Amino acid sequence: MQFFSPALTRVVEAFRRLPGIGPKTASRLAFYILTMKKEEVEEMAAALVEARRKIRECRRCRNLTEEELCSICRDARRDASLLCVVQDPRDIIVIEKTAQYRGHYFVLHGALSPLDGVGPEELKLDLLLKHLQNGGIAEVIIATNPNVEGDATAHYIAESARRLGLRITRIGFGLPVGGDLEYADELTMSRALEARREI
Repeated sequence: MQFFSPALTRVVEAFRRLPGIGPKTASRLAFYILTMKKEEVEEMAAALVEARRKIRECRRCRNLTEEELCSICRDARRDASLLCVVQDPRDIIVIEKTAQYRGHYFVLHGALSPLDGVGPEELKLDLLLKHLQNGGIAEVIIATNPNVEGDATAHYIAESARRLGLRITRIGFGLPVGGDLEYADELTMSRALEARREI
């Protein structure tokens, strides 16, 4: 039995395609859209269409941009000898908010996952290696997620980049600031011990 009109059902199904959106949230969003003014809905729809049409990958780093090169790649004040490899464009925002890193990036748009059909070609790792071979990069910082896929991706990149004589580092993982040791799981504690440094 169908509870919603066909048009409303299409809206619910459209929201369900988004990551992390289940049936209840999709329904809630769809009903909220119906309470909005027509002009607001049209503005939202136009913004989505325009973003999808204009935004593309940066030619150099694969970050999202409306230009051929993103603002970070165009910034001459950035340290071109540092390259941070991230899985997702959103990871750049997290790193940039720290104001600790002033190098360049390379975005993979995923992680190696043979079971899901994601190999080096899908991540365009050949483009990354070509970028590393062009010279000028002294250190590659690998900032992939601390899970099986992220670790496999980090290992693959490290092995490939090591042949070029580059310094390879991986961001440290471990305990959150303000956390108690008693609540840490074994993997988090193990990562914290591995990422220890001198004080």
